[in-house]
Amino acid sequence: MITGFLLRALDRRISIAIGIILAVALIIPALNLLLPPSNPLHVPTYMMSMLGKYLAYALLALALDLVWGYCGILSLGHGAFFALGGYAMGMYLMRQIGSRGVYGDPVLPDFMVFLNWKELPWFWHGFDMFWFAMVMVLVVPGLLAFIFGWFAFRSRVNGVYLSIITQAMTYALLLAFFRNDMGFGGNNGLTDFKDILGFSVQADGTRAVLFAMTALMLALSLMIASGIVNSKFGKVLVGVRDAESRVRFLGFRVENIKLFTFVVSAMMAGIAGALFVPQVGIINPGEFAPANSIEVVVWTAVGGRGTLIGPIIGALLVNGGKSYFTGAFPEFWLFALGGLFIAVTLFFPKGIVGTIQHTMAGRRGKGAKPKDNPAKPGNDDAVAHQAAE
Repeated sequence: MITGFLLRALDRRISIAIGIILAVALIIPALNLLLPPSNPLHVPTYMMSMLGKYLAYALLALALDLVWGYCGILSLGHGAFFALGGYAMGMYLMRQIGSRGVYGDPVLPDFMVFLNWKELPWFWHGFDMFWFAMVMVLVVPGLLAFIFGWFAFRSRVNGVYLSIITQAMTYALLLAFFRNDMGFGGNNGLTDFKDILGFSVQADGTRAVLFAMTALMLALSLMIASGIVNSKFGKVLVGVRDAESRVRFLGFRVENIKLFTFVVSAMMAGIAGALFVPQVGIINPGEFAPANSIEVVVWTAVGGRGTLIGPIIGALLVNGGKSYFTGAFPEFWLFALGGLFIAVTLFFPKGIVGTIQHTMAGRRGKGAKPKDNPAKPGNDDAVAHQAAE
């Protein structure tokens, strides 16, 4: 039933995008594992891991687009959900080290031994089991989003005020996780991972599986997001974004709609963080930095918010450019990023994909006989009425 609903909600563009992502999930690992390094088509392991990191970022941008592009919630704290998912995975990976750590303690991670901890904190119990860690990857970001959204949306906090509060939330977590007595490694975070499900995280085969899993989760999340926004619920989402008061007057519980979307988006961000950590080999409080969440907004804006595909493209392009410019012109990268965001805001406010869609729609509309469009500008509650029907 759920699968049928998701498949019916896929349009041609989303189907093509999912097909490309699934092809990448097979081709890149195959080029890494099956071809010798001397072959010009061989993809080095470091390159595959870097691309896997970009795909995790793309999943994070997709999560933000769901709440910003379709619900009008500009979250400047999605980096917090990303980091919490990463810490849940990092805690599992730390428990797998066992006695192979520097201090040889079979239970306590090295940083706890160094800080003279005598026993494992209660919130670390269970993370020696993979299934439990994966549940926490969803539950912890989702629970934080639920608690935050419950109070914020029922207090009708909107616009820039909500954005500032989300940024304050992630900054508070940044300060908390920097403390050594929190039990998460302090400034150094969690690193020196050995195994995942009994396989070395440094092995080429493991890296290939991690890359493929990241691509598969991106494709699945894109399918789920498409199912949400193309349903009747998605029409209500757009109504909330464009005319929240009218949707509320029609009898919809706007706070519940926002809360559901915010929680789903946070869980997607947590999954992205969990896939990010084993590929980069570290998670520290720096991932909570407000600047990271702002970068996600830049990726989404560059690609085109409210398009689903756009944020994925934006995340890949901006991070690819970042890797190039930070190596070739490190002193100019921040200027280039700022200039890119200003240029997109001024000249391409719809982003790359949004501008292309708008241009193509304009060309198709030339010469066509004008029709009465109930959803045209000037009738703000049209979308909400359609959803109500």
